[in-house]
Amino acid sequence: MTRTKDPKARTPFLSRPGVRRLVPFVLITAIALVFIFENRASVEIRLLVPMVTMPLWGALLIAWGLGMLACLFTVRRRSNRR
Repeated sequence: MTRTKDPKARTPFLSRPGVRRLVPFVLITAIALVFIFENRASVEIRLLVPMVTMPLWGALLIAWGLGMLACLFTVRRRSNRR
């Protein structure tokens, strides 16, 4: 007796590999963004020579964005090796 797949039967949404990789990323990103935007005090930041006064959330958002870019380039570079 052969089994035929039912075309209406689908893989559950949360058990798909793409979704399982994306869920932790979305959760960590949401927590990071809440942390960033809750820190609204102004701070002085030294950028090698100049001193810049800006809101802490702006500095944290820039650092988070640069970290995401570094992660993106690292992941893309590793996938190209295989």
